[in-house]
Amino acid sequence: MLISLFGALESGVIYAIMALGVYLTFRVLDFPDLTVDGSFVTGAAVASISIMGGVSPILATILAAFAGFLAGCITGVLHTKGKINALLSGIIMMIALYSINLRIMGQPTLSLLRESTVFTQLQSLWEATGIDAALNGLLTLLGAEQLPGTWSIVILMVVVTFIIKLLTDYYLKTDVGLALRATGDNQKMIRSLSANTDSLIIVGVGISNALVAFSGALIAQHGGFADVGMGIGMIIIGLASVIIGEALFGTKTIARTTLAVVGGAIVYRIVVTMALRVEFLETGDMKLITALLVIAALVAPKILQARKEKKRRLQKRAKLKMEV
Repeated sequence: MLISLFGALESGVIYAIMALGVYLTFRVLDFPDLTVDGSFVTGAAVASISIMGGVSPILATILAAFAGFLAGCITGVLHTKGKINALLSGIIMMIALYSINLRIMGQPTLSLLRESTVFTQLQSLWEATGIDAALNGLLTLLGAEQLPGTWSIVILMVVVTFIIKLLTDYYLKTDVGLALRATGDNQKMIRSLSANTDSLIIVGVGISNALVAFSGALIAQHGGFADVGMGIGMIIIGLASVIIGEALFGTKTIARTTLAVVGGAIVYRIVVTMALRVEFLETGDMKLITALLVIAALVAPKILQARKEKKRRLQKRAKLKMEV
């Protein structure tokens, strides 16, 4: 159980970067961007083929983010300059990226098991610190029977994810970030103030897909392979992370909302891991579990709000009767 939860935490922190990208389009820009299913694989494909070509894993991951940025910008251009519906623009780009990703990879699957990745390079440095032995010793004292192989991945990804979260917070508070948020709230109003909403949408969708591709590149290096079908349903996972995070942790400020998105991605992975341990559920049921989680996260707050409102009305009515 402990090892399963630890694995869920590792992957959850990496997927949180993708969820932050989905948050930018889904909540900030109010843009239903289905490019995510394709750009996630683009990130994995570019990073994998670059690493296999001898490029440094860190540079390969940055190249993957840049490729995702370009894909997102093209979606933005299709919508703003081509006047294509936002949803249709994303679908068109997602379909195009399937073929582009196959071209980049040259085959449906690429293995990175014998290649040096960000995580393998980190591990060689990490082992000398002795942190694994100290943390595993602490778990042993607490009674844990199975211990994680290394803490390097989860600690590195927590640091990287929170740096990206803080940069996102900072960006959304700049003049451009405020204009981006205003564009999502009321595009006509912000256009009447002479702001170039087309450029804001293009850049916003580009940054969103850069984060998604960055996450895809890290997932490929973490899992040891890139597959052309690994992005299917990724937009739903991103939406589930955003919705679950908002429902559990709240959205009072930008910083709190982005923190909620990160938390939602981790909670989502832990819940799916726990659900798959149920005997009658199989790995293929993951999409169904995701759908049920999204439904629960959407419906539960409304039911709780309705009950709270009903209770408030009853208390008010009782108070009036007492006064009479």
